[in-house]
Amino acid sequence: MGSMSIVKVITKMVTGVTVVSLLLVFLVFAYQNCKGKPSVITPKSANRKDYTAIYLGDIHGQYSDLLRLSEYGGLPPKSNYFFLGDYVDHGKQSLETICLLLAFTIKHPKNFFLLWGNHECASVNRIYGFYDECKRRFHVRLGKIFMDCFNCLSVAALIDEKILCMHDGLSPDLHNLDQIRNLQCPADLPETALLSDLLYSDPSKDAKGWGMNDRGVSYTFGADKVSEFLQKHDLDLICCAHQVVEDGYEFFVDRQLVTIFSAPNYCGEFDNAGDMMSVDETLMCSLQILKPAEKKPKFGFGSTNKNPSSKDEVISFVNCRRLIW
Repeated sequence: MGSMSIVKVITKMVTGVTVVSLLLVFLVFAYQNCKGKPSVITPKSANRKDYTAIYLGDIHGQYSDLLRLSEYGGLPPKSNYFFLGDYVDHGKQSLETICLLLAFTIKHPKNFFLLWGNHECASVNRIYGFYDECKRRFHVRLGKIFMDCFNCLSVAALIDEKILCMHDGLSPDLHNLDQIRNLQCPADLPETALLSDLLYSDPSKDAKGWGMNDRGVSYTFGADKVSEFLQKHDLDLICCAHQVVEDGYEFFVDRQLVTIFSAPNYCGEFDNAGDMMSVDETLMCSLQILKPAEKKPKFGFGSTNKNPSSKDEVISFVNCRRLIW
């Protein structure tokens, strides 16, 4: 599949058309593109403007919300993007969501990056909807090919040696960043305690040190562990996703950690906003919020809502003080 075919996929998908005839061929190409990805993405550039990027958290198959967020942020290569995992499950258009994201990584490999989330795992998405969506709409084999792609995704990103991004949190087994760099991909979950923690552990205001996680897997960690980790590794900010937060973002430990969640009206049951975080060349961070809709619109497969509510369209800008001191 050449460059023009990828452009065709992107063009049709952003206008709400699922390209059935190209899907399987595209997936094979996507798998080849994912193979060999480093465990930690570390952008390097002499131009400070290349560090300017937009960071998004969980999308969970909410394809129309993904299109709106992309519209506000600008399409690559105009804007650089880091997605922090959980692209599938729960939402009704997981296939559209992940296909568009993979197409962008193929077309713009220096501008568009996907990290691994816990829902990009066969044992999870067999339960929460993605596997069944693949089976119902196409073929069970499709799910297997997606899993091969997911198992090759990077685990973390390190931006200018100061911002560490991953799907979720820290691990008591994480003593230096080389441990993440040395993780072997492709890998299945849970293969190591460290890998599982990076995708499942949660910050907790009530925790001191390491605590039990209500999810039944991994840990919670307190403010002391965040500060200790940042100081030890000379980092300024941890950026993660995974947790549903009411405003689409939530700070922890005096803005040393920020949680980003990008699926407004999550599952049609929550009244949460969605968020995207922008980082400029000076590592100044700002937040853009997609307000929750008053009434969740209904979408057909391969279609997008052309008349969203006025409230759902509103983006408010939160002027944050400098997060990177």
